Amino acid sequence: MIVVLNVHERALPASPERVGALIDSLGSGDDRLWPPDWPPVRFEGPLAVGVAGGHGPVRYRVSHYVPGQWVRCRFTGRGGFEGFHEFAVESLGGDRAVLRNTMVLRPSGIRVLGWLLFFRPLHNTAFEQCLDRAELAVTGHVMRPVRWSRYVRLLRRLSAWFVPRWLRSPYANP
Repeated sequence: MIVVLNVHERALPASPERVGALIDSLGSGDDRLWPPDWPPVRFEGPLAVGVAGGHGPVRYRVSHYVPGQWVRCRFTGRGGFEGFHEFAVESLGGDRAVLRNTMVLRPSGIRVLGWLLFFRPLHNTAFEQCLDRAELAVTGHVMRPVRWSRYVRLLRRLSAWFVPRWLRSPYANP
């Protein structure tokens, strides 16, 4: 079985508490982390252990949550993916912190190709944009914003065409 480890992180000139507040806003009506150009992260209720959620066709359940520090969402297995993704804050001392997104994924069968050709480029772009949003929230600007490749733009057009609307918005924002 193939195991995918995918990590995105950015050092930010802000206290861990300030960066952690961005994690706490995830999926809320005041989400300051998730980029607006992507299907929104939505949860059945406020961010808490056990709450179901998703973005686009991806479904998960919050398995761990330490407010202001860490949230882990475990994939529900729908679509043939097992694993988790998480946001965590690590202090660098003083008013500096790292915001990290880690995903561990175990795709099976043909889903390995789906990960490589479809989900990986979209995931990488979306989560780099999350880090851009975090940087913007704590500094007021983004030094090197992520750019969508032609391939990502093509995949977004295709997914908007092929993914039914009911799969794009599974939950209402609290």
